[in-house]
Amino acid sequence: MIIELKQLTKKFKEFTAVDSLTLTIEKGEAFALLGPNGAGKTTVVKMLTTLLPPTSGDASIGGFSIITDANKVRGTVGYVPQMLSVDGTLTGYENLMLFAKLYDIPSKERKQRVHDTLEFMGLTEASVKAVKTYSGGMIRRLEIAQSIVHRPQVLFLDEPTTGLDPIARKVVWEHLAELKKQYDTTILLTTHMMEEADNLCSRVAFMSRGKLVAMGAPEFLKNSLHKENASLEDAFIHYTSETLESSDNFRSISRDRKTEQRVG
Repeated sequence: MIIELKQLTKKFKEFTAVDSLTLTIEKGEAFALLGPNGAGKTTVVKMLTTLLPPTSGDASIGGFSIITDANKVRGTVGYVPQMLSVDGTLTGYENLMLFAKLYDIPSKERKQRVHDTLEFMGLTEASVKAVKTYSGGMIRRLEIAQSIVHRPQVLFLDEPTTGLDPIARKVVWEHLAELKKQYDTTILLTTHMMEEADNLCSRVAFMSRGKLVAMGAPEFLKNSLHKENASLEDAFIHYTSETLESSDNFRSISRDRKTEQRVG
């Protein structure tokens, strides 16, 4: 197991955002945390990437505790957040070179590593152009490139295709599938898009109001309903007693629209 959560909990005063989450993820697995806005998905990712300290419990990434070995965890993971993480005034190459330096990739290896990563994400031709000229799908691919330039064991993606059109979304999915296949990278993504989890992941976990309510392969969860042509969304509604839209509010809608605006 490369990721292990043990009673991981996060509270903000009286509000419990993540409630005693316990699960394990195998090396090379693609795993999704599914739930509506406000379910606690992003809070889980922020704790696992050491951006937020847990209130109680612990988790380990590659055998390193997020509490006692935070620096080692950071060298083991890559993270693509919801919000913009590239500089539009720089070229794609310059953005990636900056991240290569931040990750302490040896200077003699940087240029080749950056070149290889840009090529892998299909951005070689665009790499000499300012990122502000990129399409939304290209920006997302560059952000993924930034997160994998140091070849992490685990890649975290927080709602990676929010705001993208169907074609750009499909391209991102294809690159993530190739990343998993070629480098055996473990992928943990959060999403409220059932199609995304069904296409990319071997297992999914349903979250509702900070709790884990069901987990398994997409086909297993669909078949557990004993209903002809059941969808993953049908399974989600069955196990959580809510729809994906039920937790939408002004704050979450505003955030999604900002994401859509920045990716075009």
